[in-house]
Amino acid sequence: MLLYALRRLLLALPLLIGITFVSFAVIHLAPGDPTAIAQTDPEGRWTPELIKMMREQWDLDKPLHVQYWRWIKRLVQLDFGRSFSQDGRPVIQKIGERLPVTLLLNLIEMIIILLLAIPIGVLSATRQYSLFDKVTSVFVFTGFATPDFWLAQLFVLLFSVELGWLPISGLRHVNAEYFTWWRQQWDFLSHLVLPISVVVFGGLAGFSRYMRQSMLEVVRQDYVQSARAKGLSERVVIGKHALRNALMPVVTILGLSLPGLVGGSVIIEWIFAIPGMGQLMVQSAFERDYPVIMGNLVIVATLTLLANLAADIAYGVVDPRIRFGGRRARR
Repeated sequence: MLLYALRRLLLALPLLIGITFVSFAVIHLAPGDPTAIAQTDPEGRWTPELIKMMREQWDLDKPLHVQYWRWIKRLVQLDFGRSFSQDGRPVIQKIGERLPVTLLLNLIEMIIILLLAIPIGVLSATRQYSLFDKVTSVFVFTGFATPDFWLAQLFVLLFSVELGWLPISGLRHVNAEYFTWWRQQWDFLSHLVLPISVVVFGGLAGFSRYMRQSMLEVVRQDYVQSARAKGLSERVVIGKHALRNALMPVVTILGLSLPGLVGGSVIIEWIFAIPGMGQLMVQSAFERDYPVIMGNLVIVATLTLLANLAADIAYGVVDPRIRFGGRRARR
């Protein structure tokens, strides 16, 4: 399995380079550049000489392939460059401050989704066409049809504006430093309720439906019928014989969803003013901050490739029949 993982990582490097090149080209070929914002300054502080110096400093006066080559050489050294914003801070520092927030939110959301989606999917499949199955089906279609940004606005209007139960935005109260320790923890958790609820609502609908469909296919297999014919209890048949194989498609969806959660945090973090990667991505796009945008894209692309690898390896854990490099995967 180790050799398989190393081989996949080596093959992922050319793919990552291709992703970064296409992203770099698309971003730079878009109309305008960071100096275009400076040229609209109503006070006229940005003279043509100063703008020319900025373009030279940021390599914007160079051909596209030269810009990319210089950027890729810095990337090999894990140097994402400096932000084009006024603070001029290193991109790695700005991402390092925001990435833990986004990862924490996504981790909590994914744990809640899996803890709820797997039993809901199993119960819906084993009780097909029952009242529970019909109710969850309505919930699934509602979750698929509800946009996150619209649901977030409804939650803010109801629970924050009308009822006043939960805070509207951010992760901390402005005076949180003066709270007691327990009140600080409650303040932090209360700020997480609305954004996590919005994401869980949509994610739970999808994962529970995938789990239901996968379980329906597995329970019709011959080996499941044989286990029932042997007199095994339904709990043993479902929990021991059917569940592991039914998790295979869910593992695939889970692996592909991890990077999507980071990218999908843009809407939620922007609406709830959460200082994460999503908010940073939106701000950087408005400011034409190319180094920060590329830094975010590299993180998302890397997570995508690693998630695909993790999903393939997880197959061997869920189903030992799958082989890696000609050897049987061990539990």
